Amino acid sequence: MPKQIDTILTNIGQLLTMESGGPRTGGSMQDLHVTEDAVIGISDGRIVFAGHQGAEEGYEARDIIDCGGRLVTPGLVDPHTHLVFGGSREKELNLKIQGMSYLDILAQGGGILSTVKDTKAASEEELIEKGLFHLGRMLSYGITTAEVKSGYGLDKDTELKQLTAAKKLGERQPVDLVTTFMGAHAIPPEYRNSPDEFLNRMLQLLPEIKEKGLAQFADIFTETGVFTVSQSRDYLKKASEAGFGLKIHADEIDPLGGAELAAELHAVSADHLVGASDEGIEKLAESGTIAVLLPGTTFYLGKHTYARAREMIDAGVRVSLATDFNPGSSPTENLQLIMSIAALHLKMTAEEIWHAVTVNAAYAIGKGEEAGQIKAGRAADIVIWEAPNYHYGVNHVHRVIKNGKTVVSREGAALG
Repeated sequence: MPKQIDTILTNIGQLLTMESGGPRTGGSMQDLHVTEDAVIGISDGRIVFAGHQGAEEGYEARDIIDCGGRLVTPGLVDPHTHLVFGGSREKELNLKIQGMSYLDILAQGGGILSTVKDTKAASEEELIEKGLFHLGRMLSYGITTAEVKSGYGLDKDTELKQLTAAKKLGERQPVDLVTTFMGAHAIPPEYRNSPDEFLNRMLQLLPEIKEKGLAQFADIFTETGVFTVSQSRDYLKKASEAGFGLKIHADEIDPLGGAELAAELHAVSADHLVGASDEGIEKLAESGTIAVLLPGTTFYLGKHTYARAREMIDAGVRVSLATDFNPGSSPTENLQLIMSIAALHLKMTAEEIWHAVTVNAAYAIGKGEEAGQIKAGRAADIVIWEAPNYHYGVNHVHRVIKNGKTVVSREGAALG
C-alpha cells in the first residue's frame, strides 16, 4: 500500500538541492550538482525525498504540483538586512547624485541618524506593519529566510522596540527571521565626544535582550567616523561573553582592519568588505568567518570599487551575498538583482552565486543546518523558477513554497 504524503513536485527540469556538509569555498563553490528530470516529496511541511523521477514510487500524494520542466532550488537566504525602520530617505538620492559621500551625509545629520529619528517616532505596530510590507516583497522574490538587524534606535527604548518588532514579525508571516542587535550602528550626536560611554550603554542592554530572546547575534559598525578596531574588539568580546554570536560591519569604506578583527574573534560573518586588505582576506580564509558581500550597496551609492569576491573565493574565503536592505544605501528587497550585480561586477560565476544565496548565506546567520538546502528531513522551503533566463531587474519566481505550502503564486504576489 502506498505511503500517504502531502505533496509531490513532479516534472522538475533541473533540481539544485545545494546539499553540503558546511559552507562552500574555493573550487567547491563551482561544484553545483544538477539533477535532471527530478521529483520532490513533502509531508508535514518537510522534505521526504528529493531525487530523480522514480523516487516517488511507493508514495501517494494528496496534491501533485507539475513544475513544467522548470528549475527548482531551495528558498533563498538573505543574511544581511535592516528590515525594521521608520520613515524613508529618498531625499538623499539627489545628494548622492550631486557627489556627496555617505560619510558627508551622515555628518550633516542624514544617513543612519535620519532613520533613527523616524524610527524613534514610530510605534511598534507601525514598524511591524511596515516590516510586513517589505517581507511580502522579499518573499515574492524567493527569500524564505532572512537576518534582521536593529540599529536605528541607538537608545534603550527604541532598540528594544525594533528587536521586539522583529520578533513579532517572525511570528506573523512565513519568512524565517534571525535577529541581530546592532545598537552600535552609529554614534548619536550627544555621545560624539564620548563614544565609549555610548558603547557601554549598548552593552548594558545585552542581559535583557538575551533574557527575552530578542537577538541571536551582536554587530558593530567598524568604520572611519564610527567605531575603531579597538572599540569594536572590546565591545564584541563582551557581547560574546554575554552569549551572542558575532558579526561585524567591516571595512565598508576604509581598510581599517575590520576583516582581521572578524577573523581574530572568529565572528560568524564579516559584512561589506569593500576595503578589506590582502591580509584581511587571508585571515578570513584561515578563520572560516563567512564574508557577506553587499554589491547592491556599492551599486546604489554609485561607487566603482566593489568587494574583491574573486580574490576572496580564490583565497579560500567562504563568500555569501545579501541585499543589505535598508532605507538609505540599499533600498531593495530583490536578492535576484543582487545576484545579477554579483555576476556583472563581482565576476562571480552562476555556480558560486547559487551557493552564496543558499548554503553559505544560511551558515552566515547560524541556520546552516536548517535552511539553504533541499534535503530529506529539512523544512520544505522551495522556489520554482521561470528559467533559464538571464534578464536582470525582473522577478523570475514562478512559485514559492514555504514549510510545504505555496505562499507566492505564479504572478509573484504573496498569498494572504
